[in-house]
Amino acid sequence: MARTPAKSPAAAKPKADPIPNRERPGEPDRYKASKEELLEFYRQMTLIRRFEERAGQLYGLGLIGGFCHLYIGQEAVAVGLQSALNNDTDSVITGYRDHGHMLAYGIDPKLIMAELTGRQAGISKGKGGSMHMFSVEHKFYGGHGIVGAQVSLGTGLAFKHKYANDGGVCLAYFGDGAANQGQVYESMNMAELWKLPIIFVIENNGYAMGTAVGRSSSEDQLYRRGESFRVPGMQVDGMDVLAVRGAIEEALKWVRAGKGPIVMELKTYRYRGHSMSDPAKYRTREEVQAMKDSSDCIDHAKRELEAMGVSEGDLKKIDKDIRQIVAEAADFAEQSPEPNPEELYTDVLVGTY
Repeated sequence: MARTPAKSPAAAKPKADPIPNRERPGEPDRYKASKEELLEFYRQMTLIRRFEERAGQLYGLGLIGGFCHLYIGQEAVAVGLQSALNNDTDSVITGYRDHGHMLAYGIDPKLIMAELTGRQAGISKGKGGSMHMFSVEHKFYGGHGIVGAQVSLGTGLAFKHKYANDGGVCLAYFGDGAANQGQVYESMNMAELWKLPIIFVIENNGYAMGTAVGRSSSEDQLYRRGESFRVPGMQVDGMDVLAVRGAIEEALKWVRAGKGPIVMELKTYRYRGHSMSDPAKYRTREEVQAMKDSSDCIDHAKRELEAMGVSEGDLKKIDKDIRQIVAEAADFAEQSPEPNPEELYTDVLVGTY
């Protein structure tokens, strides 16, 4: 007696989407900044750029130890996103390229530079260094050296916001390399199940350490990565601070309305290597220079300000003031004492069983 062949899974009739015509966030508009707002964005981006340039110099002089990942080129992302946050309720968590995020949060450059150089006056008492800065006071929860680890922790922060009903949203940054880590998707699944107030921010600078996105990701349109969990996404020009600010406005509207998480892919570019020890031979000088010439976020803002009637002299004064702030931060760090040996025994969590 002949058997009836079993139907293969591929031959099964696909199930209808249980949520047809589901709601999605609106298309973001480029933010219409006043002259004063754009001047502030310009000032913050310039501060990050000059600070990171000086950090690179101090690393070369041996005053900064360990790894050091600079944010040069990506300034519009942190400034555009964090300018829209509520500093009283919202939280931020990021990976090891964290100096720019702290500066965009308005944290004193002296405390950040002191931390970079391992001094007692540093924001983490010299214990965190470049990759592990932390400030509960500012609701800035790191600075994390483990690739993608901050995404799960950020999901926990979002759970806290919802549990406490404090109105806060967590901004969890990670890179295109971390976008391939498994815990990222576990976090997205939980965040959507529980409608947690979190924005997953993928800073796609094109290279996961030294590997181009197209060589390491079968789906290189990273804003789509949450779709299988019904987490909507948007792709944003991360080299345009006003495009970033307009996009975060729409994302915050979605999340604050209790509709769950959202993925934002910020297409950006870093001018330096992955870290200070990276010679970046995986790309040409011509490629980097072309990005600087065509897409630099500070130059872009400068042109817009000049069109608004801001003079070149006014912009030069801002740059001069920023250089002075950075010089004072470096001097403060170099003159500050290193931590006392007793600090080895403070801020240490001890478990008992």
